[in-house]
Amino acid sequence: MLTAKDIMTKDVTTVKATTTIEELARILMEHKISGAPVVDDNENLIGIVTENDLISRDRRLHIPTVIRLFDAFIMLESPGKLGKEIKKMAAIIVNDIYTKEVITVTEAAPVQDVAAIMSEKKVHLIPVVEGKKLLGIIGKIDLIKGITGRA
Repeated sequence: MLTAKDIMTKDVTTVKATTTIEELARILMEHKISGAPVVDDNENLIGIVTENDLISRDRRLHIPTVIRLFDAFIMLESPGKLGKEIKKMAAIIVNDIYTKEVITVTEAAPVQDVAAIMSEKKVHLIPVVEGKKLLGIIGKIDLIKGITGRA
């Protein structure tokens, strides 16, 4: 049975939380990758940043709907969500846009489980870890190669 270890990319391009947005864009383009794990100074995984995080910086700001009830104004959405959107749009470094809750797998995870996670959670990059230590990463192409026997 194929496992994450068999199909993962071991030479992983990573970034730090202090990496600038411009540097991140250059890294993604140069390496022809769709995202990168974010690691701390000890190379421990702390998050992931993707093309979608960069793209969402440049989208239009969604102003939440507000209704007036008597003399009160009530926001129909969380004010925290608006704050997060503004922070992403004004991002200067990776710390402002990266995802901190990362879906990960271990080296022993069966390829079928990795495929299920990608499909169900709608993620395209899954870091392979041991504890918090980054060992590799699995992208959609790695998964396809594994499924077709070309890993």
